Amino acid sequence: MARGANSGTAATCAIGVMAKAPQSGRSKTRLCPPLTPDQAATLSAAFLRDTTGNIREAARSAPIAAYAAFAPPGAETMIAPHLAPGTELLLADGSRPVPGGVEGFGRCLLQALEAMLDRGHPAACVLSSDVPTLPTRLLVEAARILLAPGERGVLGACDDGGYYILGLKRAHARLFADIAWSTDTVAAATRARARDIALDLVALEPWYDVDDAAALARLATETAGSAAPATRAVLARLARGSEAVSA
Repeated sequence: MARGANSGTAATCAIGVMAKAPQSGRSKTRLCPPLTPDQAATLSAAFLRDTTGNIREAARSAPIAAYAAFAPPGAETMIAPHLAPGTELLLADGSRPVPGGVEGFGRCLLQALEAMLDRGHPAACVLSSDVPTLPTRLLVEAARILLAPGERGVLGACDDGGYYILGLKRAHARLFADIAWSTDTVAAATRARARDIALDLVALEPWYDVDDAAALARLATETAGSAAPATRAVLARLARGSEAVSA
């Protein structure tokens, strides 16, 4: 079932990639080295294109609406050119009031989920921008699980202890409280918070995110997952120019 721009939210699962403007010296800095700041920014833009393209592809098989959750205000002009057609932008800068204990990146995630649910979607997911090769079927699976009757969430863990996707039918603030973001305990702590509120959190297949040199080397050699054409094109250009990607 092909879908264009988001229209009709009543039966759709919203999936919003957490988008950051691709800027030299500010994007994917943990990939420097082996990349230069300019190369990291170029790769960041490719990740955005492929991740939002993957959501669009998943929408052919499940009722999905695509979003890019951005920060800070004004950054949308730098992000929009790198998004797949039909992707809507929404602000998720952590500026909305939140319950105590929700800090840092958790404020942005919670704001993104609330914004998508407020638009009338019965379910919503936040998705990492660091998973350009994520199998499309996992996005389809997440949407189908969430749109089935009954209260539940979905979580797809990353190899490094974080998660690449979290999907909910209600914006449970407890899932974002007292989390040590950017550590290897994020997924485990989120599961513990779900148990605290008796929320069934369905586990999706783990995947890897590309946020350090080791993961970048894996990306350069591994062909599993979605095609990620923009990312592959950048990697090919970098490989022709230097040995940085395989270092």
